[in-house]
Amino acid sequence: MTCHELARRVKLLEPGASAQDVARICLLLANHHSELMSLDSDDRLKAACQQTSLKLQLATDQHAAMTQELEELAGSDPEKFSQEQVWVLIRAIKVQSQVLQLYVGQPVLDV
Repeated sequence: MTCHELARRVKLLEPGASAQDVARICLLLANHHSELMSLDSDDRLKAACQQTSLKLQLATDQHAAMTQELEELAGSDPEKFSQEQVWVLIRAIKVQSQVLQLYVGQPVLDV
């Protein structure tokens, strides 16, 4: 299955989706399904789209929460970071790695 065909089928399942959303879901599907022909049925494609969208939403929510924590941390003096503040930085790296992994399709960093 080509990207064009996958995009056409995704658009049929989600007629209100923007071009950017269709492109994003196609990229994520291609990264997580080595054989796109496994998504040949509408039911399998719909389930895969829902699962992928859920993963993306989870990563987006984690990223938003982590961004807020990092903004609070940015106002602190780095020389006086507590152990908890260092863990905030480590969690931020992990969240960024997970988001990047969604788009790259392979593990990027194991923290």
